[in-house]
Amino acid sequence: MRIEFDRDTCTGMYQCTAEWDAFVENREEGKADLLESEESEEDIFVREVPEDAEFDAEMAARVCPVDAIKVYDDDGEQIV
Repeated sequence: MRIEFDRDTCTGMYQCTAEWDAFVENREEGKADLLESEESEEDIFVREVPEDAEFDAEMAARVCPVDAIKVYDDDGEQIV
């Protein structure tokens, strides 16, 4: 499973940080950060999701009020 975070779209509501500890608050910039991620294109951050964190990653994507988080299965299909 892979997660994709559009940091430019993020509005800093930080709901994702309550769902998965890979998201942390960046109060200086008013946005969340996705730990252990790589920037695949400008302001798009991606990382693999460990098996034991799949539910938390999906919940982080579901609670994002601006849909800045997408989750993809191992076949590349978007599931959230």
